Amino acid sequence: MTLSDRDKAVVWHPYTQMKTAAAPLPIVRGQGVYLYTEDGRKLLDGISSWWVNIHGHAHPRLNQAIAEQAKKLEHVIFAGATHEPAVELAERLVGILPAGLTRIFYSDNGSTAVEVAIKMAVQYWQNRGQPDRRRIVALHHAYHGDTVGTMSVSEASVFTQAFAHLLFPVDRVHPQELNDHLNGHGDQVAAVIVEPMLQGAGGMIMWPADALAKVREHCYRHGVLMIADEVLTGFGRTGRMFACEHAAVTPDIICLSKALTAGYLPMAVTAATNAVYDAFLSDDRARTFFHGHSFTANPLACAVALASLDLFEEGAVLDRIVRLERQLRDGLAPLAALPHVADVRVLGGVGVVELRSDAGGYLDSLGPRLYQEFLTRGLLLRPLGNIVYFMPPYVIKDDEVDWVVGCIGEVVKGL
Repeated sequence: MTLSDRDKAVVWHPYTQMKTAAAPLPIVRGQGVYLYTEDGRKLLDGISSWWVNIHGHAHPRLNQAIAEQAKKLEHVIFAGATHEPAVELAERLVGILPAGLTRIFYSDNGSTAVEVAIKMAVQYWQNRGQPDRRRIVALHHAYHGDTVGTMSVSEASVFTQAFAHLLFPVDRVHPQELNDHLNGHGDQVAAVIVEPMLQGAGGMIMWPADALAKVREHCYRHGVLMIADEVLTGFGRTGRMFACEHAAVTPDIICLSKALTAGYLPMAVTAATNAVYDAFLSDDRARTFFHGHSFTANPLACAVALASLDLFEEGAVLDRIVRLERQLRDGLAPLAALPHVADVRVLGGVGVVELRSDAGGYLDSLGPRLYQEFLTRGLLLRPLGNIVYFMPPYVIKDDEVDWVVGCIGEVVKGL
């Protein structure tokens, strides 16, 4: 039996209609920007394996970091214990995060990082004696994850509709509406949550740095916490180490995951300011932040995250992303002239072509068609319905970028 046949007998895949989906790709190994299948195909990983892989597959430095750590300590409970990789990673993160984010809370994935941030913000006000400040303000088109809390702050969509009765209400606004909303309700709001610069699963929507700066300004003015969900945008994806740097702002809480471990192991961070942290310090144990995970601060994940940060420092990675951005702009721009292309947009290492469609959205039938067209050319992309995006590992070479841009152009022109 093939790997795909065996899979079909026992596995349930994410975001997949198992009755109608094509057989999954039987991946047997990865190297650099390429994935290799059981049946001999070589595929360029144009989505960084769901936005997580930044330095390429099977990177020798990252492999070594995990192997060396495994010889010393694979895991230990993080409630009441600590270890060198977790402390060093926290120190390194505090050194590169926007100034003022000084406390590192570890968890296991992006949804959890955001769930932690929401809980942290709500309990912050309770601990400060203002329990009525419990409303959360989120943006239209937002996507923050698949847990109940993160679905609540995400835009209503096919992802959330089956669970609508479980979700808590949020105030949803466009960025330009935020100040008016806070003028009317600010004394009841715990936090405003945003995906800075780039809203990912909601349609790869890009918004300007000055809008982000105004969100920060409005939150300051009304005494509301600002949560930046940088699960996607963190670690260089937008051309800066963190997207908040485009507007030179520091949120009160930031959420990180995905590229944190360069795509190797599940891990997440919710970082907060001292002001947030201090609200939980008390002789009253009921004011403790009661959240945790069995694999919190896993030493193997911390070790590979540290090695990833080493690669950033040693390899001029951000300079590489600047060059990638320029290449994507030049390569994709001509597609904007096509009548069935609604928009072309680029930010850092993300290139997007939005196609005109009567349906639009995640369930648009264009998505599966485009996916197969790219696969036949040896390119793994996963369109969000009518939104084609290219988000490769940063180690991709210039000629490989040119080849991908050519494939995208060929497929889009052929529609």
